[in-house]
Amino acid sequence: MLNSVVLLSPNRKSQVVINNGELVSYQKFDIEFIHPKEDLGWDHSDTEMFPIVGSTQANNFKVSTPKGECIQDQHGLLRNLDYTLLKNDRINATFKKHYLKNTKINNPKYPSKSTKKEVFWSYDFNFTKKFTLSNDSLKIQFKIESEKGMPFMFGYHPAFNIKGKNIAYCSVNNQKITIADILKAGSNAFPILHQNKLSLFNGNYGLELTTEGFNNFMLWTEVENMICIEPITQYTIKTQDYSEKNMRVSNGKEKFTVLLKPFKI
Repeated sequence: MLNSVVLLSPNRKSQVVINNGELVSYQKFDIEFIHPKEDLGWDHSDTEMFPIVGSTQANNFKVSTPKGECIQDQHGLLRNLDYTLLKNDRINATFKKHYLKNTKINNPKYPSKSTKKEVFWSYDFNFTKKFTLSNDSLKIQFKIESEKGMPFMFGYHPAFNIKGKNIAYCSVNNQKITIADILKAGSNAFPILHQNKLSLFNGNYGLELTTEGFNNFMLWTEVENMICIEPITQYTIKTQDYSEKNMRVSNGKEKFTVLLKPFKI
């Protein structure tokens, strides 16, 4: 059942649409900044990566934790859980997911892309996603509540409209990253490490992303009309070792923020 929420900024010049916790539209300046799922490219507009970022196939889909080995597929099991709408008003909407430790979840990648029919994690967690729309920006806040000591990785995976590889580009600390650069990086994605701010330039308009808690980005696309700009806690292609020593350790309550701020050029 579709649970659709529409947010409207106080000045009524920006609008956001969220379907079942997925950000499917952010319009400002009469421009759609979010990649429509039906267009060429990725068949989503946003999702989350948790408790793993990246592929686990090289490890036979096994992830080591202090509570034993778990079975996880690419980017973790959170995206396979359903959101519940907790509350919303004209400018806010809050969604939640809950997972009970060791519960086996059907793996949608099986059997075409994975040998594992089910995945599971050895820890309970509650995951909250809150949207707040202002006149200038859209704030997305994440809260992860779990047992202290739980190892994890986390990433946010939104997709944005672009006008083509010769028009759009990203900029961080005066470094220009073209769509051709990102296409060349392929499935590994293009890493931007130790940064919490990035700008997307797209013709006459742009989008500034500012984050708290992540400290890294991945840039990914396989087409010329879309780009995924993904704040992440770890860029994992260098290690592929998903032991707790290469993951963050939860303090029980972890908070992350992504601020999307459109601008005219």
